[in-house]
Amino acid sequence: MVQRSAPLLSPSTCLVFSGRRSVKKLAMKVFEVGGTTLCLSLFTDVTNSKELLDLMQSATLEPEVAFLNASLIPDIFPVLAAAHKTLVAKSRDSLTTRTPHSELVYNYSGSKHISESLKRCGIADNTSYILAARFGASADEMVTIEKLIKGNEIDLKELEERKNQAQIQKHYKISNLELEVSSLADAITCRIAARDAL
Repeated sequence: MVQRSAPLLSPSTCLVFSGRRSVKKLAMKVFEVGGTTLCLSLFTDVTNSKELLDLMQSATLEPEVAFLNASLIPDIFPVLAAAHKTLVAKSRDSLTTRTPHSELVYNYSGSKHISESLKRCGIADNTSYILAARFGASADEMVTIEKLIKGNEIDLKELEERKNQAQIQKHYKISNLELEVSSLADAITCRIAARDAL
């Protein structure tokens, strides 16, 4: 189970050697979830989301990865809760969607409607702010993912600043009254956890 106080792995740094002298540093964070890892990278100013969406929908995206609409993510904790729920479903052979990565997007939505969940919390043709997530990714796979995405990689700390609170509250039906006693991330996490019980 993912707990807010559970220790997480330190952020990993990838160094990519291209040519003899040039070195590129990639910022990604790796989290332990349910006995495996979840690697996350955040991108802004993405210009090829239509191409990424086409690759996902045709099941030709290599390596497989989840692309989430980052404007609906105020904090990493709800993503980790959705990842945990995904891994539990996978261990029971009860995924609702075709792959663990599409299941992650579905679980993050907090909704029971698959296509609506993937549209709302996944990416669209014009999405420019994307969180990329991969279970059990190697450093090489994360480098490949970074090369697939035509945008600027930024630190995950930017999530809080760049969130679209109005859209989040509308999608998850979070009232201002609820936010007086709970954080936005905790309210989302409750909906992710409670979806199957409702």
